[in-house]
Amino acid sequence: MTALSQWVTTPDFNAHATKGIDEVYNLDFEKAKQEFSYLERTYPSHPAGKFFLAMIDWWNILLDIDDDSKDDRFFDKLDGVIDLCDSLLDINENDVSALFFKGGALGYRGRLHANRGHWLRAANDGRLALPIVQHAYKIAPNNYDILLGMGIYNYYAAIIPEEYPIVKPLMLFFPSGNKKLGIHQLQEASEKAQFAAVESQYFLLQLNYSYEHRYDTAYVLAASLFARYPNNVIFHRYLGRTEYALNRYQDAEKTFAEVWLRCEKKQRGYFPPAEREAFYYLGLCALNLRRYDEAVKYFIRCDSLNRRIDTDDGTGYTAMANLKMGMAYDGGKERSLAEKQYRKVLGMRNYESSHDLAEKYLKTPFSQ
Repeated sequence: MTALSQWVTTPDFNAHATKGIDEVYNLDFEKAKQEFSYLERTYPSHPAGKFFLAMIDWWNILLDIDDDSKDDRFFDKLDGVIDLCDSLLDINENDVSALFFKGGALGYRGRLHANRGHWLRAANDGRLALPIVQHAYKIAPNNYDILLGMGIYNYYAAIIPEEYPIVKPLMLFFPSGNKKLGIHQLQEASEKAQFAAVESQYFLLQLNYSYEHRYDTAYVLAASLFARYPNNVIFHRYLGRTEYALNRYQDAEKTFAEVWLRCEKKQRGYFPPAEREAFYYLGLCALNLRRYDEAVKYFIRCDSLNRRIDTDDGTGYTAMANLKMGMAYDGGKERSLAEKQYRKVLGMRNYESSHDLAEKYLKTPFSQ
């Protein structure tokens, strides 16, 4: 193994990489770009600079995931990372850095394809990335950054066929996943990785909230991440979601009121989707706290924002905001208005149990 395969750990490299990563998560993209551009200039044969510059684009996409106008730029940057890694691997097939960042670039490309519903492309990127990450792990089993990729694969390969049946036939060509092992690997990476610790925590937050429904664990992660990166709208929203899921309605109300305030101030990342979510959860909190008139006002604002944001036949927010509005009317003893809302929901695209609940409350008024 030549010097090219060594993981760069000079104080200068680490300082700029770490500072840049922190700036990305705190959404200070201009400062992050300065740090990563320095890495790209100073260490031109190392893929970290190019990769981290692409991560700025990734977080710009995450802030408004329905906007695909930045996709091509992101894909182009990832292609540049892959090309550089390939040139290094032509010299030394065991270059750990090249393996790690090529696997990461393919992984993020696959993530965006999955977000866009391009499952064949996402699966192909997974097919290409997996042996690269496995090879890197075999060479450097004590490198905790590599555990991020291993953990992501092991967890999601186990749950994707359950959550997305359309992908199930594709998964027949991949090794089986292991949820428990994946969580363990992500946990280790979150505690010990040099560059991937925060991203591992973010994955743990997402999977605990969305799939494992371990809201107490998700809350601890969201609170920790938001305390460390107080300008990150995604961590901010997860904090409010987990508070609500734990029935901490007053805490969630305070959190989403702050989200709304930052949207009013047009702080970076606090775009209309964040404002819509704030209105929705403020309505839910008011509903659960039996402040029915207030709940109706929030759901009306959420529904109004839906009409500006959505270009198709509506989202889950559209159906659920109108359903919850009906429930709030019922709570306030305005039965005719409640019935009107339930009928409106039945004319919308069904989301989870929205139609069943609308039919239920048309027969029997909602009662808290």
